[in-house]
Amino acid sequence: MTNASMKTGRTTVLAVHGIQGTSAAWMPVAKACATQADFILPDLRGRGDAKRGQCPQDYRLEAFSRDLSEAAKRHLDGKPFVLAGWSMGVSVALEYLRRTDGPQPCGLILLSGTPRPGLASWFTQQGDRLLEEIAVREKRLGLATAADHQAVAWTWEAIQETDHCADLRHIELPTSIIHGSADRDTPLEHARWLSEGLPNAELHVIEGAGHGLLTANTAAVAQHIQAFIARLHIPQERT
Repeated sequence: MTNASMKTGRTTVLAVHGIQGTSAAWMPVAKACATQADFILPDLRGRGDAKRGQCPQDYRLEAFSRDLSEAAKRHLDGKPFVLAGWSMGVSVALEYLRRTDGPQPCGLILLSGTPRPGLASWFTQQGDRLLEEIAVREKRLGLATAADHQAVAWTWEAIQETDHCADLRHIELPTSIIHGSADRDTPLEHARWLSEGLPNAELHVIEGAGHGLLTANTAAVAQHIQAFIARLHIPQERT
């Protein structure tokens, strides 16, 4: 697993990319928040220089959760942190919270996500047409550095039946949900499922914004994240 980080702030944010993204997807927001936060940006399997899977089973959310746990243990060094996810990264974050073997965050930031990724409109095709669709969506989202297309296809196959709705009520962390009103990949209804299910969540809708919030709406996203961090009680770092 590879890692990139911005190291000029006080609050640590462990941020997870989407199904087609890599750690690079978060870099614009990490730079915009650099005076307030340190971002740890891991690449999950099949992305960047991280290890590759051999079949769809290697790209289940359970496997991504293990990758995230390894990154947290390796890079956090006991520091309190906020967990953030964009798009599929929201599902990875929710799966991580369902499993208690890794360091636990003190806050949660969810962008463009859903508790039921199989109902999102990320892809509609299968086989070779799915691979073509992946390439088209990659360009539409403006992903300068993107995931391996086969890894994306296998990931999409592996997460179809995911449903975190029943888990949401058990997540009492302060949560900021950020979503675009014009998101056609994950319609606003999905953000409302999250906000209605999480007991301590606030929903922020960026009017006119689509799915690519990290790059197309960097300033607005950074503003919401900075405001959330400012209100959040961060415990003292363990020594």
